[in-house]
Amino acid sequence: MSVLAAVERTIRRHAMLAGGERVVVAVSGGRDSVALLHLLRRLAGPLRLALHVVHVDHRLRDESGRDAEFVRALAGRLGVPAEVVEVDVGPGSVEAAARAARYAALEAVAGRTGATRIAVGHTADDQAETVLMRLLEGSGVRGLAGIPPVRDRIVRPLLEVRRAELEHELRRAGLKWLEDPTNADRRFLRNRLRHEVLPRLGGEGTDVVGALNRVARAARETVDALGALAERELDRLACGEPGALTLPRGALAALPPALGAEVLRQAARRLGARRPLRAWGYRALRRALGAAPPRRPVSLGEVMLEASGDHLRVAVRPAAALAPVTLAVPGRVTLPEARAVLDARLVAAGGYRLPRDSSCVAFDAAGLPRALTVRARRPGDRFHPFGGHEGRLKSFLIDAGVPRWERARLPLVEAAGEIVWVAGLRRGAAAPVGPDTREVVELALSPLARAPSTR
Repeated sequence: MSVLAAVERTIRRHAMLAGGERVVVAVSGGRDSVALLHLLRRLAGPLRLALHVVHVDHRLRDESGRDAEFVRALAGRLGVPAEVVEVDVGPGSVEAAARAARYAALEAVAGRTGATRIAVGHTADDQAETVLMRLLEGSGVRGLAGIPPVRDRIVRPLLEVRRAELEHELRRAGLKWLEDPTNADRRFLRNRLRHEVLPRLGGEGTDVVGALNRVARAARETVDALGALAERELDRLACGEPGALTLPRGALAALPPALGAEVLRQAARRLGARRPLRAWGYRALRRALGAAPPRRPVSLGEVMLEASGDHLRVAVRPAAALAPVTLAVPGRVTLPEARAVLDARLVAAGGYRLPRDSSCVAFDAAGLPRALTVRARRPGDRFHPFGGHEGRLKSFLIDAGVPRWERARLPLVEAAGEIVWVAGLRRGAAAPVGPDTREVVELALSPLARAPSTR
C-alpha cells in the first residue's frame, strides 16, 4: 500500500475529514510535518480541502528564524498560504510548556481562519514511543491508548504510517526537510527510547513498533467504549446548572470503579476541562467515590470536584453566596444565586388550610414585621425549628443533608434578628398559626424558571 493510500485509510477509519474542510496544517519543518503537508496537499483536490500552514516559532533556539523561513518557502513552492506565529514558552518543563503554547497558537489560528480541523504530524513511531513511556510510568488503560487519532479539532493523519515510509516518500518527491537537533538529545526520555531502547527491542523479525501500536488500538477501543457508557450515565444522573454538574455519590459508587471515575472525568470535560488527567487525578476521582471522600475540594485542571454527603459537585467555580435582600410583605424577590423566587402574600385566616408542601409555609401575620430579610447563613447562626430545640444552624443543615456548596446560597428568612424559615426545609418556632390568628403571611419558594424576575 502506498503512503498516500495508507493516509487516506487512516482518515476514513477515524472520520478525520469528511471533505470540504478548512484545515490548519502544523509544520515545524521536520520530516514528519513536511510529509504531512505534502500528503494533504495531494489529497486537497479529491477532498476539497482548504489548507493553511502554521509554523509556531517557540524562539528556544538561535536557528528558529531559519526554520520559519524554510516553512514559508516550502509552503510558497507548494502553493499553500502560510503564517508564522511566535509564542512565549511559559515556566516549568520546557517540553510541556512549549507543547501548551504550540497548541494554543494553533487553536487561535483555527478560530480566526474558520478552520474546523488542525492536522499534526504524529506517526506510528511516535505512538510506539508514547505507549512505551506510559508503560514505564505505570499508566492505566487510558495511558496505554497513547495518542488519540482525533481529539476535538486535532487530527493525526500520519498516525498509522512509519517514519521510514515518510522519509522514502519525501525523497521520491524531491522534498527536503530540517533536522531538529533536540531530537538527538538523550536527556529526554523519549529520545532515549527512540535511539536506544526501541532499536534493541526490535531485533530481527520483531516488529516492536507495530506491537505497541496494536496495544494502543486495543486500549483505545476499551477507552472509547468506557467513555460511551460514561456519557450515558452522566446524562442519566447529572443535574446541571450554569458552570456546574451535581451527581449522586451513592449511585456513582455502585457502578464499577473505572466507570464511576470516568463519569466524573466526562463531567469535568463537559464543563471545559481539557488538560489530560495524570495518575493523581484518577486517584482523586476514585477517592471521591470511596467510603471516605475528600473533605476539601479537589482541583481537576480547570474545574473543581467537591463531595458532601451523598452528593458530588463538579464546577468551574464555587457556588455564589446568596446576596441579602429585603422582602416586603406582601411582595416578591428573585434569588438568582439560589435559582429561586420567594413570594410573600397576606391571606385571611378564615378557612385557611396550612400548606403541606415544604416549599410553602405560613405564619401568624401579627407575629411578623412587614419587611423580612432574606440572607445567607453566617458563622454562629442558630435556629429554633418548629417543634424542636434550638441549636447550631450548621448542625441542622448537616443533619438535613444539605450539600456543603448549597449552604451558602440556601435562603434564610429572618424577622427581627430571628431565622423564621430555612426556605424549603423547615419553619422556625416563631409566629405559629393558631385559633386566634386573623391574618396569615404565606411564604412560597419556587424555581426561578417558573416565575419572572422582579428584583
